[in-house]
Amino acid sequence: MSYLVVVAHPDDEVLGAGATMYKLAQAGKEVNVCIMSGQAQARAFRPSDSELQSDTEHCMKMLGVYKVYTGDFPNIKLNTVPHLELVQFIEKAMIDCKATVVFTHHPADLNNDHLHTSLACQAAVRLFQRRTDIEPLEELLFMEVPSATEWSFNNAMNKFQPNTFIEVGKEAVDKKVEALSQYRGVMRDYPHPRSIEAITGLAAYRGAQSGCNYAEAFECVFRRVVLGE
Repeated sequence: MSYLVVVAHPDDEVLGAGATMYKLAQAGKEVNVCIMSGQAQARAFRPSDSELQSDTEHCMKMLGVYKVYTGDFPNIKLNTVPHLELVQFIEKAMIDCKATVVFTHHPADLNNDHLHTSLACQAAVRLFQRRTDIEPLEELLFMEVPSATEWSFNNAMNKFQPNTFIEVGKEAVDKKVEALSQYRGVMRDYPHPRSIEAITGLAAYRGAQSGCNYAEAFECVFRRVVLGE
């Protein structure tokens, strides 16, 4: 089984599933990351290109990520890119790593890049229905990204409704915070949602909500089970 986390920008993968990625890697699972806008040109307090690349590499190594697929699509401008190009980029990553479980953004996130990444990912995961040589998708899960998912004020769209909770424990939450701190200029002081206290508190709340020792929450929107295999 291969896992692929598809995100718009560097740091989204850690915010949404960092502790889960770490736990999976520690359990010997292959975890891969696909970043659509690897340069994040419009980011405030953005470091230089080489620094951002170094930050990403250090973060991925800390979480035990096997492979990273980095696109150069324009930051905060994914709505200007033909949908098919985004879909095909994700499909190539899925084919290469033989992904069977995919995590991505919730489509109601405030950030417009998150929306278009999610839409492209939803189209890409259907690839196994068109090609018999592709590993069938087992699960598609939406994740919550602090400072984006909770700001989904558009009542015309369904908001993030977690139905899957992965117990991660305090050690993995601490590793998530440590990994996120590798990205210069991303962490903030409390009460910002990207603060140590907020990230740890959310994991504690999701754990208490589901009877777990700290957890990350996801919304499973597709699950395929073949009995007898």
